[in-house]
Amino acid sequence: MTVQGVSAGGPEAGSAGVVPAGGVPLARGVVVRRLLAVDGEGALSRLHVRIAAELAGVSERTVWRWLADGRRGHVEARPRQDGFSLSDALWEVLAQAGGNVAELRRRMLGAQEEGVLEGWGAQCVPSLPTLHRVIKRDLGAGRVLEVARPAGARAGLESSRYDRALADLGLVDGAGGPLVVDGPPADVPVAEGAAEAGVRGSGVRLYVPGARLVSTRQVAGVVEAVGHTVAARGMCCVYGDTGLGKTVAVEQALHLLPGRVPVWRAVAGVAPGLPQLRASLCEAFGLQSGALPHRGGPASQALMRALAEPGVLFLDDAQRLTPPLLDYLRQLWDASGCAAALVLCGAGSERALARASALRSRVLTWHQIGRLEASGVPQTLSLFHPVWAQADPNDLARVDEQMARGNFRTWAKITSHVYAARERDPARRVDRELIEQACARLGPYT
Repeated sequence: MTVQGVSAGGPEAGSAGVVPAGGVPLARGVVVRRLLAVDGEGALSRLHVRIAAELAGVSERTVWRWLADGRRGHVEARPRQDGFSLSDALWEVLAQAGGNVAELRRRMLGAQEEGVLEGWGAQCVPSLPTLHRVIKRDLGAGRVLEVARPAGARAGLESSRYDRALADLGLVDGAGGPLVVDGPPADVPVAEGAAEAGVRGSGVRLYVPGARLVSTRQVAGVVEAVGHTVAARGMCCVYGDTGLGKTVAVEQALHLLPGRVPVWRAVAGVAPGLPQLRASLCEAFGLQSGALPHRGGPASQALMRALAEPGVLFLDDAQRLTPPLLDYLRQLWDASGCAAALVLCGAGSERALARASALRSRVLTWHQIGRLEASGVPQTLSLFHPVWAQADPNDLARVDEQMARGNFRTWAKITSHVYAARERDPARRVDRELIEQACARLGPYT
């Protein structure tokens, strides 16, 4: 027998670890056909089988089984017969049951007693482990489970597939027109008096009354990255230096998602332990109740059930999480049936994830927030607050080069001091002297 240049009678035949050219194991069909050819000549021996096993990367016992099947006419591997599959009707019943497999089986047993099971496309009721295996297989193959929503939740909204989320996004990036200025999200409550104080409902501090969030090119990049991640139900890490607007950009991206997509927001505490992280996640999902976060098993099960609903979990200040806590997030995200996307954000979050290799390898999208371009500072500031409408662009460019260096948070602070000075003397122009006075209030560490 000669297979890929290895002779059964040559000195190589008795050597261990024989592999075909290129190191790729031979396919079952190739091995069985060569063995049958040798068998037909009446020269097949155990040595032939041993060499074939080495070339195929399997045991000799497996090759003997292949050969027996081949003699019965089954040369190629036969596809595994699962014995049961879920029809579209049963898949719809599973969706109506909220994805509860045990409830699906109970309804199937009831249908069997009533004699209507065949109408659902099934001849019998399989065991619960079989149902779990078949459903997991179908989900892994891309079959979408549209879990039924409560009757009062967002009635009238279309139930289109989640992968349309990216197509629903839209944002002008300033390349072909003015930058986009967005009002506060309608679904985010703003505390009474907060708008006058320059504080947004999402927790973003603008430091000055009348300021508006400006969707810069940096924000547009985050919107695209987060939108793609949500559509793919993947994991995203948004990182960059402090003060560049990471949280603002992610909040804007989440605000632009279709209204039917639920968003759960959590913030990593300072030096958190596992109970603190669980508590933060439970609170984000509305699961906070008594000692639940301190009961590892029940809390994890509750979080896994919550993540089975398509949506977005946004975790800010992810750089505070240690590798064990990040691995806990990975376990939640890897749980069977998880349908949620995960967005991690924070200055240094990419370094924290680098220390948790298992989670890092699962990140679909990495997006770094950059600084404001110097050429776009005057236009961005004029949209951010009216106080800059008459300022000299050259003065703004000089301050950006020497002080702000493209950091939007620094510009928000400067705007606050310029605004206060104008409130004290409305007739005063926003000139170089006034801007320098505002910059002097930023302290020695800016």
